[in-house]
Amino acid sequence: MPFAQARPARPGGLRPRGRGRRAARSLAAGAAALLLVLSTGCGAPPGQEGGGAGLADDPRFVWAVTGADRAVHEQVATLWNETHPDRQVEIYFLAPTADEQRQAMFQDLQSRAGQFDVLGLDVIWTGEFADFGYVESLEDLRPEVEGVSLDGAVDTAQWRQELFALPYSSNGAFLYYRTDLVDEPPRTWQELYETGIEAAEEEGISGFVGQGDRYEGFVVSYLELFWAAGGELFDEEQTRTTFLEGGAAATALDFMTRAHADGLFAEGYDSMVEDDARALFQAGEAVYMRNWPYAVPLLSGEAGEESAVADDFAVAPLPTFDGQGGTSALGGLNNAVSTLSDEKELAREFVLWAATDPDAQALLARNSLPPTMESVYDDAEDPNFRMLGDILAQAHARPPVPGYNSLSLAIQDGLHPAFLGQAEAEPSLEAVERAADDALRQE
Repeated sequence: MPFAQARPARPGGLRPRGRGRRAARSLAAGAAALLLVLSTGCGAPPGQEGGGAGLADDPRFVWAVTGADRAVHEQVATLWNETHPDRQVEIYFLAPTADEQRQAMFQDLQSRAGQFDVLGLDVIWTGEFADFGYVESLEDLRPEVEGVSLDGAVDTAQWRQELFALPYSSNGAFLYYRTDLVDEPPRTWQELYETGIEAAEEEGISGFVGQGDRYEGFVVSYLELFWAAGGELFDEEQTRTTFLEGGAAATALDFMTRAHADGLFAEGYDSMVEDDARALFQAGEAVYMRNWPYAVPLLSGEAGEESAVADDFAVAPLPTFDGQGGTSALGGLNNAVSTLSDEKELAREFVLWAATDPDAQALLARNSLPPTMESVYDDAEDPNFRMLGDILAQAHARPPVPGYNSLSLAIQDGLHPAFLGQAEAEPSLEAVERAADDALRQE
């Protein structure tokens, strides 16, 4: 299965500063035509957001969801309406940017207008919406999704071990590497560091490109190193921060600091977003790249673009520090039931169907979003798609705590200047720990 082209997207949550048998056949067809994007933060065509889609003749309830990836959400809603003609859903497309989506849903909830029954939430918003009492508990539906949905996706849908949403779409990261410059993908970050610098010096190119600008992409890049070093932001019950326990926070920051100072990171890494990194790697100007799967068809030339590395790259899981397993940040979208809904039971039925119906999840795979059902990945023929399934199975969810946005800003404001040598490491890490503790409570 070749990866088909999809537009790049940035992680949601904060504004960037840079730039049965039938079911089995349906799942197989979906895997064969997967279009991959990052999560819910990508753009939508002009004029195609901020209103109802007009899909239902006699709507019973409303699904508020991002205007990004409009076509696939419309197909999912249409499939529901075709199979549930007496319980039709209408979509209200929110703006494509995460900040605007969150604001629109908050306005509806705070004003108690109750316009939306089902809320399409970025995976990092669960704790915030649950803590405010804006979404219904779905804990009784846990048996329906555990063992069906990816474990990491289920993790993003809960706050303090209680489900307040159900998984819908997902995403994870690849390590892209030059097969003409390195014999095999590195298993550890130290191996990547050494081989990247060596090959870069020999070829006169950069060692590593990725998301280093001061935005959510940098937070993801740092957290992937932090998790790869064995770190966890919070204890299992999400009652206290464990950010500075075990040394992983310092290990991750030290790696970024050395990579910048020693020239592993490309010049301008500190202002790169997804497509900046992709363009440099595609031009043959880097040994390694951290990026989302959307870049595969662009680099291979299958999307009609020229690529200097079309025959000279492959993908692998991101490395760890001890060489065991892999780690990636988890992107995606969950569906929750508004506490203001007059059709709570119908809304619950819809969010469960969207999470567990094979045909609905296959629509994601055929169009633009990696699904959250494990079975979609198990039977895929394409090795890269199967690898993505393995990556997602081990991926880490950015913690869906109530104050995640503030925590993310603290990581950006504290650790971005620290890895550039513009701020001291220890006080910067301590500031993040305080922000992590504060993030457990609404401000």
